[in-house]
Amino acid sequence: MASEVRTQIPATPPAARGIPGVAVAEAAETNAPAPSVAAAQVSLEGEPADHWWQRVRHERRVFALALLPALPALIVAAVFLERTTMPAPARWAALAALGAAWIGGALAVRAVVVHPLRTLSNLIAGLRDGDYTLRVRGARPDDALGLTLLETNLFGDQLRTRRLGEMEATALLRTVMTEIDVAVFAFDEDGRLRLVNLAGERLLAQPGERLIGREAAALQLASALTGEVPRVEDFALPGGAGRWGVRRTHIRRGGRSHTLLVLTDLSRTLREEQLAAWQRIVRVLSHEINNSLAPIQSIAYTLREMVTRQPPPADLGGDVSRGLAIIGSRSEALSRFMSAYARLAQLPRPRLAPMDVGSWVQRTATLETRVPVHVDSGPAVTIAGDADQLDQLLINLVRNAADASLETGGGLAMAWTAGDGHVDVTVSDEGPGLTATANLFVPFFTTKPQGSGIGLALSRQIAEAHGGTLTLANREGAPGCLATLRLPAAVPG
Repeated sequence: MASEVRTQIPATPPAARGIPGVAVAEAAETNAPAPSVAAAQVSLEGEPADHWWQRVRHERRVFALALLPALPALIVAAVFLERTTMPAPARWAALAALGAAWIGGALAVRAVVVHPLRTLSNLIAGLRDGDYTLRVRGARPDDALGLTLLETNLFGDQLRTRRLGEMEATALLRTVMTEIDVAVFAFDEDGRLRLVNLAGERLLAQPGERLIGREAAALQLASALTGEVPRVEDFALPGGAGRWGVRRTHIRRGGRSHTLLVLTDLSRTLREEQLAAWQRIVRVLSHEINNSLAPIQSIAYTLREMVTRQPPPADLGGDVSRGLAIIGSRSEALSRFMSAYARLAQLPRPRLAPMDVGSWVQRTATLETRVPVHVDSGPAVTIAGDADQLDQLLINLVRNAADASLETGGGLAMAWTAGDGHVDVTVSDEGPGLTATANLFVPFFTTKPQGSGIGLALSRQIAEAHGGTLTLANREGAPGCLATLRLPAAVPG
């Protein structure tokens, strides 16, 4: 069967040589030569590799095996020609023709066997070198050799499809690395920079070609390669200064371990959040102050007109007294609001000291006298906390639960449990439950007529200052609300 290798598309080098926008160190760390064809010795099943027949080249073995079956017939023909009465020149000519046919047939068999193998070896060599455009002609599924050629072509198609997918994924990665507004660096085991994207180049104010190979200390990034992550750290780099989010992970590249460092500029985000926070503060203050100043201004204007009216009204004294009482009430409410706001905004750092959880819960339960408080005893554990702040937190939770229970005549219960490195303190009531869960921790939001709206916000702030969490949810399968305070670093008592 005539088979040959044909090229569908001009062969191109398989690997990209650079990443646009990403400087990469392309140092070849290992240069292991590809195994040569001559080095591969394959022994036939059941025969040792050093058998003399195995040392004979495959082409010669095929040629010898093609000659061998016809040798007896050639010998018989020679004996027959020797016994005939033909002239000697004719006998020699016939014998030469038979020998030529014998050798020619063997050479034809050798070519039929060896040529497809050479074609396959050329195709496999091209695949090994990364050229997936070569294909073998004459592939057909109805004979053994054609099926082998067909499977080899399909294997080349599969490798080509996989290579195209890898190239597309690499191109996507290049685009992301180029366009992302996050500084990305890769350092090898020696702390030398091996990869940097455009954002990293801008941050260090140098092109990648001048940065590759330099040590992290020389780039003022040594501190980012140590310590806990994720974290926020202040950097003063040639391309910018501010607060940066630091993240690290380990990758392997070229068979070696590398540290991937990602720096995210948080300064702008923090400024935007700070501006939004100030705007919310101004809106809250403006709303509450206007709510108090508007009636004060209106009553003061009315009283001034009444005092200057001639003749004065008969009930002037009573009207002035009632107006001043309203002004005083609104002024007092405004004063309470500003005082509560100051407490929320100026919460000091907690002064940690050992606290017995059982004593803390029992002490808080005795302070609530409006409804009976049932305390479920838990394990003996201690935590590190600020007693004053945690008392205020738990008192707020118990007071809210008591208010809810009074509405329905239900009960109130407290309990604590110890888990793996934390303590959970729960306060449950049998009140009407939560309705506006989205605004529970919004400062100054309240559904109570006399509420200030800072109790839960202050409580969560205290919990988070202690490294804990505070959650509120409606009870499952029963009316009422369940408040769960989780604090860390629980130590068996």
